[in-house]
Amino acid sequence: MRWSKYFWYTLKEEPADAEAVSHKLLLKGGFLAQVASGIYEYTPAALKVLRKIENIVRKEMDRSGAQEVLLSVLNPSELWKETGRWDAYGRELFKLQDRHGREYCLGPTHEEEITDLFRRFINSYRALPLILYQIQVKFRDEKRPRFGLIRSREFLMKDAYSFDEDEFSAMISYESMKFAYERIFKKLRLNTLLVEASVGAIGGKMSHEFVILTDYGEAKVAFCENCGYSANAEIVPLPKHKEETEEEKPMEKVYTPNTTTIAMLSDYLKVPAYKILKALLYIKGDGERVMVLIRGDREVDEKKLEALFGMEDFRLASEEEIKQWLGTTKGFVGPFNLPEDIKVLWDNSTYGVKNMVVALNEPDYHYINVNPGRDIQYG
Repeated sequence: MRWSKYFWYTLKEEPADAEAVSHKLLLKGGFLAQVASGIYEYTPAALKVLRKIENIVRKEMDRSGAQEVLLSVLNPSELWKETGRWDAYGRELFKLQDRHGREYCLGPTHEEEITDLFRRFINSYRALPLILYQIQVKFRDEKRPRFGLIRSREFLMKDAYSFDEDEFSAMISYESMKFAYERIFKKLRLNTLLVEASVGAIGGKMSHEFVILTDYGEAKVAFCENCGYSANAEIVPLPKHKEETEEEKPMEKVYTPNTTTIAMLSDYLKVPAYKILKALLYIKGDGERVMVLIRGDREVDEKKLEALFGMEDFRLASEEEIKQWLGTTKGFVGPFNLPEDIKVLWDNSTYGVKNMVVALNEPDYHYINVNPGRDIQYG
């Protein structure tokens, strides 16, 4: 093909909505075209790269003894309801109905369908162990699609599933997959770190992830330089904050107009962010309301909340809901004068901090010198 006929069009200007460098280069270099938030088209140049990566993955999967299949994108709801994940998987599951009213979902993963395929054809332990894999498009209605292909709503994924006679055989299959992934990443020249991880909505006794350290990742990793232990931070319980020794001062109500963010409140009162108690009100999929309290210099790890709630279906309360339930506005939400049915969770970072700034669910006002244990009780 003549170069003049090749479908490859680059951009002169920086993409306005791209944050990560990789995302900017892929768009500017003409490898991707965005259709909607978290949904992309691959140009011929990008597809060639993708196919080369697929070939590396296929070679190592086949080398490990796994066999390739291709399952359906559209999954009947019956399979997901049988495992209980039709509701438990959460709002990331794309659901739809056909013209006859039958319910389906766009597969975000394929444990249900691969197990159904297995049970319909395998009827003897002599067929075990068996590892099946596929390379196929997946769909997840991500809360915040970000950083281009790092977190998208439609993506290509290699997923493999093993069927074994007993737990010992399952561990052998597990290790064979781990070695296969190590070979794949080595061929791709990627420096990865193997970390313990949460089993999440898929379930199971244990899980590991291969992670690549980047400034644009959303997960955090805990790593010990002495022993070499590493794990996704969502499964690592952080120690409680060391109790401060400063003298407790009398609690006082102060006027704090228009301080709707931690930075604005910190600047207005001339206090460090870690002395401010941040409160976030979440609504779970079952309707339960939960207030999470954390130090102002930290962010809530929603992956930990998923594990704690036992579901992925939760969201932050809207401005209207905050006004209706607490009589206040965002930026002035706190643990005082709460309705009895709102559960309160305290982050370990809040323990032992003295003389904190805390909202009292009244617009334009905060308490200063609040001491948990004296002025308000830990949950």
